[in-house]
Amino acid sequence: MTSDTRVTMRKSAAALIAMALLTIGAGAAYLVMRSGAGAGRRDAAMRPPAAAQQSPTATAGASSGPLSDVVVPLSQDAAKRAGIVVAPVVSGTSGAELRLPGVVEPNAYRQVMVTPLVAGRVTKVGRALGDRVRRGETLAEIYSPALAEAQTRYLSAHAMLDAHDRELQRTQQLVEIGAASRQELEKIHAEHAAQSAAVQSARSQLELLGVSTSALEKMAPDHNVSATISVPAPIDGVVTERGANVGLNADQATKLFTVVDLSTVWVVANLYEQDFPRVRVGTDAAITTSARPDLTLRGRVSYIDPQVSPDTRTAKVRIEVPNPSGELRLGMYADVVVAGAPGHSGPGVPRNAVQNIGDRTVVYLANPTAPGEFVEREVRLGQTSREQVEIVSGVQPGDVVVTEGSFFVRAERERLGLRPAANPQHTTPPASSDGRSGESAQTAKVIVSEQGYEPAKLTLRAGTPARITFVRTTDKTCGTAVVFPALNITRALPLNEPVEIEFTPAEPGDFAFACGMNMLHGIVVVQ
Repeated sequence: MTSDTRVTMRKSAAALIAMALLTIGAGAAYLVMRSGAGAGRRDAAMRPPAAAQQSPTATAGASSGPLSDVVVPLSQDAAKRAGIVVAPVVSGTSGAELRLPGVVEPNAYRQVMVTPLVAGRVTKVGRALGDRVRRGETLAEIYSPALAEAQTRYLSAHAMLDAHDRELQRTQQLVEIGAASRQELEKIHAEHAAQSAAVQSARSQLELLGVSTSALEKMAPDHNVSATISVPAPIDGVVTERGANVGLNADQATKLFTVVDLSTVWVVANLYEQDFPRVRVGTDAAITTSARPDLTLRGRVSYIDPQVSPDTRTAKVRIEVPNPSGELRLGMYADVVVAGAPGHSGPGVPRNAVQNIGDRTVVYLANPTAPGEFVEREVRLGQTSREQVEIVSGVQPGDVVVTEGSFFVRAERERLGLRPAANPQHTTPPASSDGRSGESAQTAKVIVSEQGYEPAKLTLRAGTPARITFVRTTDKTCGTAVVFPALNITRALPLNEPVEIEFTPAEPGDFAFACGMNMLHGIVVVQ
């Protein structure tokens, strides 16, 4: 065997050994990897589900028992920036007042539509819109051929009656001297009676056409017939409508003017179904308007409509209000506060003080001895009005609660994790150090204009605090208040003043918001 052959054999053996080693290594790696995968599956099977890994605190928060008090710290500077306002819990009769949206309307019993008593053409108009008139003043003049014909008939009948009078007198004298028979006298008496009836008929016709008694007395056979008649004002009041213009051909059904006595007006408000038992005819009411917020007018409920609107689910309530100075103008929006029947007596807080956590309601008590500490306490609610909420349990008269900014105290509590969220599927974004919800908080702005809500549809995320700002930019809208029926929230919208409404959408779905008269509508879609 030569040296070259030995070298060749050594190289072949080395290659075989290397291949064997590679095969052994690959098999060992496969076995190790399979063993690790099986162990991972066994660990996953033994690991409890995510819901079971919740802390005991979360489980307690989801239980059905009452919520325990939680102290929420908030620095004085943060409370100031968040606009925290506190007020004591008051004791009294809940729901003693109802705040209703209303509209000023004319007193229908003192509103007269002026129509002509005779057909003809308008030749003169003496009053314009807004003019004050006295009863009997001339509003317009009408040229009427029918009037001239009626006057001619009356004068002719009157002349015939005079002739019959003279003939009757002569016949009576002839009967006395025997120159005429009594039969002739009776015949003339019958003709005289018929002519008297004709005169009375013609006179009544002129009275129906609006000719006054004094004008009838002045009419004589030599009287010039006039075809023009005046249209007088029927009552003292203000001209609110004018349909008369020179040249208008009018008949007895044509409305020339509308005159309204504004010494008293009606304020018609909408009463919601749940408040029907609390209002009766004769209930006291106070009326204010945005034009004169410093002026309060008093009246009483004089009528409650027995029919309920199928669209708004409200009934019309009428309050008659004295208006001697004319402060209330027709069509104005009014804020009506009705002294409704009292509810249960107990402590009450402003509606803004109450926050919802899932299906629970809480308020935040301020610690008077430790500024900056707020206690979250669960409460049970009783009857509610537009502004006040009765508290059945949880607080006592004299306790100090957060009335403005309770939403931010709640956001700070959630940020600190002092109590788990009511809905574990959703988490609340962290809030900033001043108690606000930070960049992740949902904000939206709605403009209330003549066209309605802009935008009318809002999209929010479930479980994230939301802040919707409403700004009313015009008086030519019924949206002087906004109502969220599903959230039990009603807020007034002053002109050009932003009004913020804060809440946390709990779960996906949608709910509506509307104006106080339920004429403007919007929707919130929660995803």
